[in-house]
Amino acid sequence: MIADEKIGLGGGCHWCTEAVFQSLKGVISVDQGYLASTDEFSSFSEGIIVTYDPDTINISLLIEIHLLTHKSTKNHSMRSKYRSAIYTFSEQQNTEVNQILTTLNKERDGALITLVLEFLKFKPSREEITNYYFNNPKKPFCESFINPKLILLLRNYANAIKQDKLDHLKKEITA
Repeated sequence: MIADEKIGLGGGCHWCTEAVFQSLKGVISVDQGYLASTDEFSSFSEGIIVTYDPDTINISLLIEIHLLTHKSTKNHSMRSKYRSAIYTFSEQQNTEVNQILTTLNKERDGALITLVLEFLKFKPSREEITNYYFNNPKKPFCESFINPKLILLLRNYANAIKQDKLDHLKKEITA
């Protein structure tokens, strides 16, 4: 049995990212907040830390889902707030993530802008906004921005989903 692992992910709103990864089998916990790395990436940017069981879900699938559920090929004016990045916790993980990104980049239409950064600091979100989607699934923001990402998961990664988490959206994939 392999010990639990951690990976940091940033790309879009941390409410969206949190909901996506909370919905996956093998994900033990998702900490929503702000991540920072070194040098020019030392400022905090929205993101999550995913603790996962590598015996149940592998890092390659986590990264593939991460790239699919945010604008990983486009820069935009909010990139400092929503940095497209994968934050690694060791040199070995950094090497593995870079290899995965190289492979996935070859399979995609656009060049990935997602950075691989050394994890340095984490600042958690205020408690009242954590677990945002599952506490507020009917709010307009959730219905407009998070539901489409979760429906995408249901359509493309049904075997990787904690089905009970997304039962309320199953009617959407048959529509």
